[in-house]
Amino acid sequence: MSVKSKENKAQSEETELQEPVENENQDLDTLLEEQQKRIEELNQEISNMRDTHLRKAAEMENMKKRLQREREQIYRFAKEAAVEDFLPVSDDLVRTLEMMEKNNPDSPYLDGVKLILSKFDSVLEKNGVTRIDESGVPFDVNIHDAMLIQKSEDDSVESGTVLQVVESGYLMGEKTLRHAKVIVSE
Repeated sequence: MSVKSKENKAQSEETELQEPVENENQDLDTLLEEQQKRIEELNQEISNMRDTHLRKAAEMENMKKRLQREREQIYRFAKEAAVEDFLPVSDDLVRTLEMMEKNNPDSPYLDGVKLILSKFDSVLEKNGVTRIDESGVPFDVNIHDAMLIQKSEDDSVESGTVLQVVESGYLMGEKTLRHAKVIVSE
């Protein structure tokens, strides 16, 4: 074999060896690109799952808060309804006490009625209920209900002043359970 043919043979063997190496490099590059795309897809999927998880957690927290508010609201409404049912009893006790003091101040039952009314008032107070029964204060549409408007006997009384409370009203916190029925000055 001649030197030239030996060189050609060596070059061809070298070329054959380089082609698989280049093919392997191309396969590795393609594989790396595919792996990089897969990693990006998985990262996007993780990001989406994290976002979904955070949204669900926020939704759950909002639901807990809403349920707590609804529970408190139901409790408050039930408490208000129960207290409203006892208000006529309180009014009757006040009227009984006034009549007993007026007609029979020496009655042995007077102290008992006073004690019962005192206990009843302390229960109402414990539940945040206050009686609206002041006269001589400015008329307030939020807590008063004008039954009659009349001229005051005293000229120094301003117009729109509560002259007399016909029936007591009640507040529970900031809410008016029952407006006081009043007579207002002209």
